[in-house]
Amino acid sequence: RQRRGPGCGRALLGAVLLCLWWRAAAERVRYAIAEELGRGSLVGPLARDLGLSADELPARKLRLSEEKQYFTVNEENGNLYVNERLDREEMCGESASCSVSFEALVHNPLNIFHVEVSVEDVNDNAPAFRKAVLELDIGELIPPGTRFPLETARDADVGRNSLLTYQLTSNPSFSLALKESPDGSKHPELVLETALDREKQRSFELVLTAVDGGDPARSGTVQVRVNVTDANDNPPVFSKGVYEARVAENLPAGSLVLRVRATDADAGSNGRVFYSFGNVPDDVPSLFAVDSESGEVRTVGPLDFEEKNKYVFGLEARDGGGLVSHCKVQIDITDENDNAPEITILSLSSPVPEDAPVGTVVALLNVNDPDSGENGQVSCELSGEAPLSIVASSGGSYKVVTASALDREQASELRVTVVARDGGRPALWSSTELVLEVSDVNDNAPVFEEAAYSAYVWENNAAGALVVRVQARDADAGANGRVSYWLAGGSAGAAGAAALVSVEARSGALYAQRSFDYEQCREFAVAVRAQDGGAPARSSTATVRVFVLDRNDNAPRVLWPAAGAGAAAPGAASAPAPFEVVPRSAEAGYLVAKVVAVDADAGRNAWLSYELVQASEPALFGVGLHSGEVRTARAVSERDAAKQRVVAVVKDHGQPALSATATLHVVLAESLQEALPELSERAAGGEAAAAELQFYLVLALALLSALFLLSVALAVLARLRRA
Repeated sequence: RQRRGPGCGRALLGAVLLCLWWRAAAERVRYAIAEELGRGSLVGPLARDLGLSADELPARKLRLSEEKQYFTVNEENGNLYVNERLDREEMCGESASCSVSFEALVHNPLNIFHVEVSVEDVNDNAPAFRKAVLELDIGELIPPGTRFPLETARDADVGRNSLLTYQLTSNPSFSLALKESPDGSKHPELVLETALDREKQRSFELVLTAVDGGDPARSGTVQVRVNVTDANDNPPVFSKGVYEARVAENLPAGSLVLRVRATDADAGSNGRVFYSFGNVPDDVPSLFAVDSESGEVRTVGPLDFEEKNKYVFGLEARDGGGLVSHCKVQIDITDENDNAPEITILSLSSPVPEDAPVGTVVALLNVNDPDSGENGQVSCELSGEAPLSIVASSGGSYKVVTASALDREQASELRVTVVARDGGRPALWSSTELVLEVSDVNDNAPVFEEAAYSAYVWENNAAGALVVRVQARDADAGANGRVSYWLAGGSAGAAGAAALVSVEARSGALYAQRSFDYEQCREFAVAVRAQDGGAPARSSTATVRVFVLDRNDNAPRVLWPAAGAGAAAPGAASAPAPFEVVPRSAEAGYLVAKVVAVDADAGRNAWLSYELVQASEPALFGVGLHSGEVRTARAVSERDAAKQRVVAVVKDHGQPALSATATLHVVLAESLQEALPELSERAAGGEAAAAELQFYLVLALALLSALFLLSVALAVLARLRRA
């Protein structure tokens, strides 16, 4: 390859400035650039063509997904630039068209665009001959006008840049003629203008120049040495000008592709034909071999349809006298289904919030099968139970989207397999697994284990005692599932409930705020609210009904006879003791009085029983076990004392039992007038006792006053002494 001159550089610069862009369809952008552009050359304003403004670029994160980074995108302005030198001949060979396709990805929202950059040929390759010197033997008997095919030059460019014309240095004995093939290519032929005389001149030195059709044109030369020989006047002749064959890729080495045949009318060594390659591309000898004697073309290397699907090269037949003829061989490679689809994960959005709407894109895939036709037609499906579906996009891209609502509480992880299958027979397939985490949103309120709780607490409990523990569960995770407990009111209102019980925010334990009294409050209800830590928070409420259980903490209280009778406070006058008058004529069973008592407790703790514990005449009186009625046990006799004292005890049935006593004074007399003397003696005895008690109280008060004055005097003396 020759060095390019300044004119070529200017042509390349002009090609950069004339770079074209257009949209071929929705989500596809096409550009056209010239090959051999330097690194950093502008391809086109990709962001603007995708409809992205400069302000959106940082958030949309525009990037490319091509495997080999021929191009790069500027993150600041969104322009597409050349990342490395592009050699069209190296990338696409002899193909008439050459392009590079890749995907452009943008985020927020996630989308994919297909970009195709067409690489246009520039005339950067000069024609080249396979040999530096062409040896041509021409018999001296060859008549003028005979044509001798010459080796054609090869130009790696395509299109107009590869169309070659030939020129020959001026010589009176020879001229140049061009033979046009059906495909438009021209083959040089050396035309003998005058008869040769070996005795006068044994050889001729000519220069053949090949010029391509580029602007500016490039050229290559080869030296043509004509040796004048004795008569070998018939060149080999091929049976066909073009030999064609169609073979499948992956053909084993040594397989026969085709056979060429050329005949020579001469005899002896001049009629013996040998076959060889002409000026062929470098890859042809590594894939094919020609038998020099039989003309069989066989494979020597692996054929790959995906690399190249057609080979066109020339063969030459040379006889023993040095005459040469040429033919063209065209081998078409047919595709075999030897490539499984390739799955590339372009983007994966994980975790996915569980409230994501149906149709949310969670992954972008690209599936490519290098095969052609049905062998390269790919279908994709999802295997698994996840609520996802796959949707085909353009250019072999697929979107994995949500097919239904997600629920993290049922499935916190989505695991699905993408299966890509081509249309070959038998079909080839490949798969890849997608794993998506589902993130939690606060869509579940706490749920109590019971809608209503019942708690039983003994009265006289200690403040702070555990009453009951409530439990609520939240199916969400993290802060959304962290439950706190609060009092939300109750039968006594929120303030009243707070005065009775408190709830621990984390554990849900209810504690008594004070000691309960069954006689004042037998039951109450509070509402407990469970609230999670989400935003906004969700809550639910449960009712806790607390029942206070009775303890035997109240002794029976005697209503009659009055408990204070006969037992006044010190210093006060004794109240007259109640008395009952029983006639001496009373018979057994006579009702003397009835002891009346009550108990504030409930149940067995309030069941009362009566028992006579003391009496002046124990055999004279009896008391009913349950009624409390005091009756005479026998008839009253004259021997019984006029004054009788009866003490009865009242007991409840608690554990332990509590009791109270009732004292009843009975006077045995036929009438009230007869009983008055007995009553006056009792009053006088009471007044003497009261006077004696008053004397002792006055004495104690005087002693206390004297001690106080003595202490004050000692304190004053001690202070004066220190001063």
